[in-house]
Amino acid sequence: MQRLSPRAGALFLACLLLPCSQADTQKVKKSLRQRDAEAVDRLNGLCMQGPGGLPGRDGTPGVNGIPGTPGVPGRDGIRGEKGECIRESITESWTPNFKQCAWNSLNYGIDLGKIAECTFTKMRSHSALRVVFSGSLRLKCKTACCQRWYFTFNGAECSGPLPIEAIIYLDQGSLEFNSTINIHRTSSVEGLCEGISSGLVDVAVWVGTCSDYPRGDASTGWNSVSRIIIEELPK
Repeated sequence: MQRLSPRAGALFLACLLLPCSQADTQKVKKSLRQRDAEAVDRLNGLCMQGPGGLPGRDGTPGVNGIPGTPGVPGRDGIRGEKGECIRESITESWTPNFKQCAWNSLNYGIDLGKIAECTFTKMRSHSALRVVFSGSLRLKCKTACCQRWYFTFNGAECSGPLPIEAIIYLDQGSLEFNSTINIHRTSSVEGLCEGISSGLVDVAVWVGTCSDYPRGDASTGWNSVSRIIIEELPK
């Protein structure tokens, strides 16, 4: 049973012994209720909190909402600057292709005809051939004369664009300076030829006459190494 304060207890006892007014009776009831509430609060403070419960399950997913209305179309942006035109170039990988034929002391004294040849395998039709002949050349005569050394490809001179040649011209000279002078000099005949098909190509060096001049006494490859170098080049 809840204990009353001394003042409330005296009032309650007086009401039991003597008639009390309604106001005094209400004060006694209010004091009792307040004391009851305070007792319950103290009791709750002394209780220990129990363990937490298991987590609840996820609820059922809700249905999709009503689709929203389409937004306002955006405006066109500012026109950009004109771009730079870049052309891509596709370059084919190039594998070197060359050959050398060499002779030791050709000592070829003919004045007309083929001197030496070298067979070459050309890999591409759209390429060019670079040819070089290096060797000793000589011409002598008592009167003015001219000889011509030139290349042929499969028996024909180059036509793309022009023949590949070299000449030696010897003037008549004078009797006191001996017009039959005999000088052998290492010289070269060199050039590029286009328009030759792929495959085997017979590259040859010839000697012949110059136009409108008599031929002299020619000599090729005397007492020295002579060589033909052939190289395929991209156009």
